[in-house]
Amino acid sequence: MKREGQISVNSKNMFPIIKKWLYSDKDIFLREIVSNGCDAIKKLESLRGIGEAQLEDGYQPKVIVTIDSEKKQLIVSDNGIGMTEDEVERYITQIAFSGAEEFLEKYKEKSEESAGIIGHFGLGFYSAFMVSDTVEIETLSYKEGAKPVHWVSAGEDSYEIEDGTRTEHGTTIIMNITEEEQEFLQESRIREILHKYCQFMPYEIYLNPHDEERPVYDKDGNIEKNEDGTEKKRIVKPLPINDIHPLWLKAPKDCTDEDYKAFYQKVFMDFNEPLFWIHLNVDYPFNLKGILYFPKQLNRMEVMPGQVKLYSNQVFVADNIKEIIPEFLLLLKGVIDCPDMPLNVSRSFLQNDGEVQKIAQHITKKVSDKLHQIFKNDRPSYEKYWNDISAFIKFGCLKDEKFYDRMKDILLFKTIDGEYKTLEEYPKAEGNKIYYVTDENLQAQYISMFKENGLTAAVLTHAIDPHFISLLEYKNPEEMKFLRIDADLGEALKVSQPEAESEDAKKAQEEENNKLIECVKACLPDEKLEYKVESLKATETPAVILLSEYARRIQDMNKVLGESFAPEGQVTLVLNSENEIVKKIPSLTEENRKLVCEHIYDLALMAHKPLSAEQMSKFIARNVKLLELLAE
Repeated sequence: MKREGQISVNSKNMFPIIKKWLYSDKDIFLREIVSNGCDAIKKLESLRGIGEAQLEDGYQPKVIVTIDSEKKQLIVSDNGIGMTEDEVERYITQIAFSGAEEFLEKYKEKSEESAGIIGHFGLGFYSAFMVSDTVEIETLSYKEGAKPVHWVSAGEDSYEIEDGTRTEHGTTIIMNITEEEQEFLQESRIREILHKYCQFMPYEIYLNPHDEERPVYDKDGNIEKNEDGTEKKRIVKPLPINDIHPLWLKAPKDCTDEDYKAFYQKVFMDFNEPLFWIHLNVDYPFNLKGILYFPKQLNRMEVMPGQVKLYSNQVFVADNIKEIIPEFLLLLKGVIDCPDMPLNVSRSFLQNDGEVQKIAQHITKKVSDKLHQIFKNDRPSYEKYWNDISAFIKFGCLKDEKFYDRMKDILLFKTIDGEYKTLEEYPKAEGNKIYYVTDENLQAQYISMFKENGLTAAVLTHAIDPHFISLLEYKNPEEMKFLRIDADLGEALKVSQPEAESEDAKKAQEEENNKLIECVKACLPDEKLEYKVESLKATETPAVILLSEYARRIQDMNKVLGESFAPEGQVTLVLNSENEIVKKIPSLTEENRKLVCEHIYDLALMAHKPLSAEQMSKFIARNVKLLELLAE
């Protein structure tokens, strides 16, 4: 017999507020309803485990999602524990609505905090009203002699309840979708939501399941025929849309490399194989399982963002929750399943929660332990991985002091000779200087000078490297000082001067150098340019440009801050007195001297930074002029 009832809480205004608040996340309703179905199955299996429930032979736990476009219904059905009429009254009209009201009251006035609620868990059954005009329940309890129950409500302050028609234990939620939310009657949209939230839920989930007839093929690939000439058919049963045994739940010893690679491709749709991975499997002092992958970096000039998916009991919560997963680890790809993580809380709460911080610290330690293991047991592989993992490690050192302390002994520098050295192994120049290059093509002239004189330099081409070397200098102020390869000319690059050289000879050389500087200075338009003469071993190099390390870092900082018109640091043109062309400059005609000096300056500038459009045009025109002179 049908009867009406009143919902015990004031629900009339709840739905409009929640719908507005969760406008961008309304698809969570399906996660909540399907999760409830899985919970109902789990409860039934728990009762069977303690002998309080008897299940039919061949029982297959499952959740079925069906779309009825004609009736404009989205239906979620499980074969779990089910409910009696009294339980419907209690759990649906009292607890479910009261829980939703409490959820709303707690957060509706805290707009900023509400926007940061992790996963929006807690709405449960009430979330169905976000997309529905009315919601119906057909349920039958597992208890012997129970009667089916039908319940319906528009989500306001009343409901109707009567005898139902269900014949199998479990619960069916029928959502009569509103005109505004018709997208949730599209199979592709529902499949997308199920894939996002329910891909690894613990019980099989089916979408619009139906048996399918397919042709039978012989070993040659031809369709087999029946005696009457018709095509042979076979019945194919529907497959679940989820994987109920995700790889992270298995013991690492039971997983092969191929398993890990296949799982990576399946979850992240990345068909570049990961470099390596870390399988997390912790039961104490908290429950944590997961797999973190180190992906190949396709663009080694920038830090490529990763994706770490957070789950709770195989239910997707959100991507990249930096309050639980340290920010630098978000450069990796992976899945973390943490049932102990509090849900339906704000990000600010997580930031200050001691248990959550322990989880983050444990994950960080496991990552550093894995890297140490590879370095110690297989250094060639570690060196091979370095170009891909260095940005991640450097970012981690910048963000987490404990991570830096763990990693400092296995930080590597790639040299211009292609070798990989730790900080302890790296050969420093006089004054504990470490020279580095930021562009191996642009700075090829300096690199060649270094190699010819038995010197080395570190290759630091990533955008994060300027920040990283500042950290290293701060941590080791007496042990290292970084200089770009064009910031200084070490004594090893210069021709040794005789110690017994007389004062007169020194004075004569100084006068000759000053005369050379005045000749060159008169030919170049840059009044801010400083000049210096050195005797360099690289006799084929007429001049080089130097910019002090301090000036360059200030210049780089201004660029980062967007100050595009900030003044450049002091640039010095170093003339090589050992170069034959430089030696002839004072004796050239005025016209040729200007042509040669401008060309020498541009050649030096090109090894220091790219020429501007105007400078390049003049350089090309000057090349043509030089060719004309040679052809005369």
